[in-house]
Amino acid sequence: MTVPLRSGDPITVNVALGDRAYDIAIGRGLLATLGERINKLRPGCKVAIITDEMVARHHLAAAEASLASAGIGVSSIKVPAGESSKSFRHFERVCDSLIAAKIERDDIIIALGGGVVGDLGGFAASVVRRGVDYVQVPTTLLAQVDSSVGGKTAINHPQGKNMIGAFYQPLAVLADTTTLNSLPQREVSAGLAEVIKYGLIRDSAFFAWLESNVDALIARDAAALAYAIQRSCENKAEVVAADEREESGARAQLNLGHTFGHAIEAGLGFGVWLHGEAVAAGMVIAARVSQHMGLIRADEVARIETLLDRARLPIAAPDLGLARYMQLMGTDKKVEGGKIRFILLRGIGSAFLTADVPHSALAAALTASVKHD
Repeated sequence: MTVPLRSGDPITVNVALGDRAYDIAIGRGLLATLGERINKLRPGCKVAIITDEMVARHHLAAAEASLASAGIGVSSIKVPAGESSKSFRHFERVCDSLIAAKIERDDIIIALGGGVVGDLGGFAASVVRRGVDYVQVPTTLLAQVDSSVGGKTAINHPQGKNMIGAFYQPLAVLADTTTLNSLPQREVSAGLAEVIKYGLIRDSAFFAWLESNVDALIARDAAALAYAIQRSCENKAEVVAADEREESGARAQLNLGHTFGHAIEAGLGFGVWLHGEAVAAGMVIAARVSQHMGLIRADEVARIETLLDRARLPIAAPDLGLARYMQLMGTDKKVEGGKIRFILLRGIGSAFLTADVPHSALAAALTASVKHD
């Protein structure tokens, strides 16, 4: 395994997608370089920043100052913080604001914030004027390791999470690790769920590294965070390069725990649990389904639960009822031919996609995984 870099070293991870390839820059203080980077990408452009009200209080002034110092005209669009902004109503308002700001096809949209802003901003960029280039500037751990990379953009629908969206790759991703200092601890833990996911689906050595370093990550040790972000982005970049639009099934493995997790988010009401919290509980359910099917050992399931618990993530799911879980999962985007497809484990570091899951295994895993009040 690669030795973690010193916290001050900048890191670049390339997402190899031919003429749509782009770099993920990871490091401390990178927000101050935003204007310089935009000028290199698109000299003479205007910029519209999409952000939320919480992120704006911490980071918008720095982003605007960097752009202004580079001579770039900028307008800013704020949405409320939280999952509720991934709605038709806020999507329409963002599009209206972009058009009012006279953002043209040669300009750039910047999504400054967490996964909600990245998904909403990227989706708006994909449709305004039939496509405006955008740059992701993720400010949460979850966004830096997952949602800002790979070009999935979307808003939610009452019938399910991320049901309306598009694949639309950014021009670049700029992950300034100092923005993580302003996060509540709950948000750090939520991001760690996606970090742990990479170890589970394809990188057992990284999973073992996480077992040894999770306390440092919780404490926001700069070097540990930089390495965790780097390795997560490397894993995702490799998967996305191999299967950009989930056509071969390889990219679907990134959704470990998400079918169950999205059901939790929708069943409780979007925003009650953070996305990473729901994914954590969903990964436990997926591991237990795998165990019931004889694919993974009990001691491996225990390792998964222990690591998630040490990361201060829920390992018990809310009791929505078996019928409600099945109903919500039936609207998942991975449903094909009327059959729900699941990401399961053949062991730590080995995931696969299947629709052949006995109802008895699902029922047993869900029953064992829910928290009874």
